[in-house]
Amino acid sequence: MSAPAPKDFNAEEADNLDDIEKQFAVKAVQHMQTYWSILERVKGSSLRLTKIDDEIHDHLTRDFPDFDPTETIDEDKMKSKEGKERWRNFMMVYEKKVDDYNFGTMLRSNPKWEYGEKETIFAPRMQFYAVEIARNRLGLNDWIYEQAQKQKAGASN
Repeated sequence: MSAPAPKDFNAEEADNLDDIEKQFAVKAVQHMQTYWSILERVKGSSLRLTKIDDEIHDHLTRDFPDFDPTETIDEDKMKSKEGKERWRNFMMVYEKKVDDYNFGTMLRSNPKWEYGEKETIFAPRMQFYAVEIARNRLGLNDWIYEQAQKQKAGASN
């Protein structure tokens, strides 16, 4: 848990500290690389991302019945005023349940794509969990494991 900001701290007037931004970016990239590495070793369909995956998935399907994990995420819709409000309400439920629930991380726009500059969205960790749990439940990330296994088999021949 992070320390609370001093009472006289005003985020709107604070300087943009390059070192802090770089540290956030490094942590987000490390999370992205770690997740991809796990998906290369374990089928997503058999992976649990949190201790409360079932609760998160049920909540996602209840609060976002129109969300289709097979489709490309509409970043503009997700980050619109209404989209931000819906996701904020969703995420706040996990404030005390999931570590770093609001920490920024990288999310693929579509489960068929690898991480790439145009295929990746910067999103809060809870959005990442909700989306990736839904994708994993449908086996949409299993191709990453299968591709890695083929490459490994090809390298050993």
